[in-house]
Amino acid sequence: MKTFKGLDAVPEGFGPSAVTIGKFDGVHNGHRAVIDRIRRIAADDDLRSVVVTFDRNPLALLAPDKCPDPLVSVRQKLELLGSTGIDATLLLPFDRALASVPATEFVERVLVDTLNAKAVLVGSDFRYGARGAGDVALLQDLGHTFGFTVEVVGDVAPEDGRRVSSTWIRELLADGDVRHATRLLGHAPTVSGIVVHGAKRGRELGFPTANLTPESEGLIPADGVYAGWLTDAGTRYPAAISVGDNPTFEGVPKKQVEAYVLDRELDLYDHVVDVEFVERLRGMVAFTSIPDLIETMHGDVDRAREILVD
Repeated sequence: MKTFKGLDAVPEGFGPSAVTIGKFDGVHNGHRAVIDRIRRIAADDDLRSVVVTFDRNPLALLAPDKCPDPLVSVRQKLELLGSTGIDATLLLPFDRALASVPATEFVERVLVDTLNAKAVLVGSDFRYGARGAGDVALLQDLGHTFGFTVEVVGDVAPEDGRRVSSTWIRELLADGDVRHATRLLGHAPTVSGIVVHGAKRGRELGFPTANLTPESEGLIPADGVYAGWLTDAGTRYPAAISVGDNPTFEGVPKKQVEAYVLDRELDLYDHVVDVEFVERLRGMVAFTSIPDLIETMHGDVDRAREILVD
C-alpha cells in the first residue's frame, strides 16, 4: 500500500481511482466490508483502490469535549489499512484550513483533481465540507457533473441488528470484553509502546514484566488481568497481561500495562512492543497478603497458558 500524507504527496496523474472516505478508527469489520467493496469495484473497472482518511478524529479539532478516545493511533491505522490489500491511503491533516473548505471545493480538490475518482463509496450518513454541509445527495449531483459514480453502503450488523461501530467496540473494551471486541474488529485489540523500567515488583514476586510507557498507542481495555500476546521485532510470545493501578501496592500509575511473557525472561527495555489482548481472566483485586497474590498470579499464568498454548 502506498501512503500519501497530504494532497501534495499524491503524484500528478494519479488514478483513475475508486475511493472511500472516513475516519476508519480501528479498521473494524464494518470498515473492512467497505474496503472489500471498493477493491472489487476497482478490480472490475481497472481503477486504483484508495482510502481517504484523517490524521485525527475531526471532533478533536471541532468539538474536543465530545471527541472519543481513538481505538488506534495513526500509525496503527495505517498498518491495519495496509493489511486490507488497498492500493493507497491518502492521509489528510484535519486542521482549520481543511475544516473550512466548502463541500463542493472539497470534492473538486480531493476526489476530482487529486485522485481522478471514477467511483466513490460512502455511508448514508456521510458528511463533508465546512460545517458538514455536504451530504450524499450533493455528492451524487457532483458525481454527475465531474464524472464519477456514487454508491451508498449499508451498515454491517452482525448481532441483533446492531451495526458494527467504533462506539460499540469502545463500550466492549471499557467492560474488558476483549474477545467480543476482537470479533467486531477482525483483529485483537492491541496496545503498542516502549518498554520502560518499573518498580520491579513483578520480578521480586517471580513474574518479571515488560512495563509499557503511559504514552502507549491504542485504547487500553478495562482494569484486570488478561491472556494475550507480546510481539517484539516480529516474534510473538504468549503472555499474561495486567492492566490497572495494581491496588495491592501504593504509588502505581493508573492504567499501567504490564506483560509477563510465559516461561521465559527477555531483555525488552527500550524496545517498542505490541501487546494484544485475547481474553480477560479476572478483574483487578486488592490482596491482603503477598502469598495470596503470588498464588493467584500462578493461577493467572496457568489459565493464560491454557488459552494461548495448550
